[in-house]
Amino acid sequence: MNGLLNYLKEIGAGIKTLLTGMRVTSGYFFSPKEIVTQKYPENRDTLKMFDRFKGELEMPHTAENTHTCTGCGICENVCPNGSIQILTHKKENEEGKLVKQLHTHIYHLSMCTFCGLCVKNCPSDAIVFNQSFEHAVFDRQKLTKVLNKPGSILKKEAKGL
Repeated sequence: MNGLLNYLKEIGAGIKTLLTGMRVTSGYFFSPKEIVTQKYPENRDTLKMFDRFKGELEMPHTAENTHTCTGCGICENVCPNGSIQILTHKKENEEGKLVKQLHTHIYHLSMCTFCGLCVKNCPSDAIVFNQSFEHAVFDRQKLTKVLNKPGSILKKEAKGL
């Protein structure tokens, strides 16, 4: 008799949780919510991704074609997939000392996992994620990008010129 009573209590508890779940589900079903679905590709021109969205990497440049990348290589070292390559060369400064200078900042988009370690660890905030998300190409070579623009120089050096 005690076993039958426990059995009926478990059935009652199951029905109670079922009705609670159905009440929550019907509340979401019948209440109006804001539309979060985007009508892509019809709204391609006006589509704005969220601020925390991680598109591809870019190196912001000023109107004078200057950037803040010192070529330290921290982003290259923290990248788990090796999708960043920093090529530097030595240049003599005003004091006659050889200093490292950025030559080419290569980004392999096809290898990137968008973890964001490179952006978080950059001491000069030289690279950021942009809002682009359309990366489909027929040629895989197009996914390898050079982030620094031709002829660009370090922002600190531009002030001295």
